[in-house]
Amino acid sequence: MPSQDALLLAVWNWLNRMRDRNPRRLAVLLVVTGVVLAVLGWYFRPWLHAVVYGLYTTPIVLPVVVLGLVVLALLRPRLGTPGAAQVALVLAGFMLFVGIGGAGLLAGEELGKTTMTRSDTAGNLSETDPAKPRVVPQSVATRYASNTLNFPQYRIAGGDITVRNGTPYWSYALAPDGTFNHLTKRQHGTVLVDMTEQNAEVDTVVGDLQKGIGPAFYNNYRFETLKRADYLVQYQDPYMVVHEGEQYIAVPYTKPEFHWLPLPYTTPEWGGVVLLDRDGTVEDLSPAEARDHPALSGQKLYPFDLTRRKVAATKYRNGIVNTFTSHEDEIEVAPVPGEGNSQPFLVFTEAGPEYVVAVEPYGQAQGLKEVWTIDARTGEYERYSPTASLFGARKATDYVRQAARTTDWNRFTPSEPIPVVVDSQLYWQVRIVPEDSSGIAYTAFVNARSSDVHEVTTTAEVTAFLRGEQVDDGGGDGQPGDRTPTLVVERVAPNGTVVGTLEIYDDETVRVRQGNATATNATNATTSPSSG
Repeated sequence: MPSQDALLLAVWNWLNRMRDRNPRRLAVLLVVTGVVLAVLGWYFRPWLHAVVYGLYTTPIVLPVVVLGLVVLALLRPRLGTPGAAQVALVLAGFMLFVGIGGAGLLAGEELGKTTMTRSDTAGNLSETDPAKPRVVPQSVATRYASNTLNFPQYRIAGGDITVRNGTPYWSYALAPDGTFNHLTKRQHGTVLVDMTEQNAEVDTVVGDLQKGIGPAFYNNYRFETLKRADYLVQYQDPYMVVHEGEQYIAVPYTKPEFHWLPLPYTTPEWGGVVLLDRDGTVEDLSPAEARDHPALSGQKLYPFDLTRRKVAATKYRNGIVNTFTSHEDEIEVAPVPGEGNSQPFLVFTEAGPEYVVAVEPYGQAQGLKEVWTIDARTGEYERYSPTASLFGARKATDYVRQAARTTDWNRFTPSEPIPVVVDSQLYWQVRIVPEDSSGIAYTAFVNARSSDVHEVTTTAEVTAFLRGEQVDDGGGDGQPGDRTPTLVVERVAPNGTVVGTLEIYDDETVRVRQGNATATNATNATTSPSSG
């Protein structure tokens, strides 16, 4: 098989022969080939978006290319074309590497300082809306949606929060499953999982979308969006919207803002929202138009990735050099446990839907440095700095592990510690889920100041806690959401001293096994708390 160099040489030789024999035919051939490539490139321009947008938002490339051409022109008389080209290429590559790194740092500093300047300082956090609690984590919702799926030719795709009739849901697209279906079918509908109910409350809205999530490019929303809406923007992950029985796909996007000194670079800003209806019609909406659109009423509109990027960039509030030296007042977005999801978290407060980002001091510290809240409809930033010492999201999960001494942490894991505010007190709401995300064992609320842990197991108890209602559990702490055990098992030493207790609740059973049991004398009893 001939090598690539051999093929290129053969083509070059053929073009030279064509030029010598019939230059007019060669010119026509080249023009026709160029036109065909241009038409194909224009039609399939969505496939080229990543490269085109990458070059467009990296303006440092242009001066580097110009520099390389200047070097090539200056060195060509002395070194010849091959030698000058090699030197110019190496120099341009080095300058491009250094320039992109420097431009990235400048972009981060600009984004961080602008975010600090344009954000307001909040004296307190908005109270969590008890009517819209965030109960089901994303990993569990995905499992619920998969377990209830009864369409053999389709699978669930995506996974984002949407609002339907005032209730927040995890939304998924019914995408074609398998190669043949991928090529021949369209998105078949939307799967909605109620995130305010602990049990699997799943609703499926059926109806093919002309341009949807998951099919081949000719039936795909992204291909259609990049052809019909703005091309030189960055589209974020789509999410499904169901409004008055109609299905829509909403896609927030960012656009670049150019800066030219001391090096050319760009920073992202919110550009708007693209909305596709069931027939594939594309509406490119500005932020103001999106807020006024009836199908997007109550929905989050501001881009998720932009929120995280802007808050993370505030680590440059004291300059670039500070992040390499003393790290004074430097922050980092707190890493949180939870499969398939990370900050920011979308919560529903009495002021409306908000993104919440908890940040910690740079390094090993796990205290709560700041809480950023971003209006999910307007993109307005607020920064709350606690006056008292509060611990952060990672430490909250440690307190949950310490409090639940009977939980098998080899089989369960804390998930998505989100900040909630009840009676002006900050709590971390932590869901405890099995490793396979098959459900929710219980929910723990951890007081960010006192580290008190309050466990609840039902949706009603979660709502009661968020409302500040008190449920007496006999423990005397008078905290909302506690519950009364139906059976208490005491471990008693030979001298009669109680060395340990185990509380059993009405949704649990007791299994007793004899440690040195044999096949003839083994004891294996299961006792219901209600009968004890």
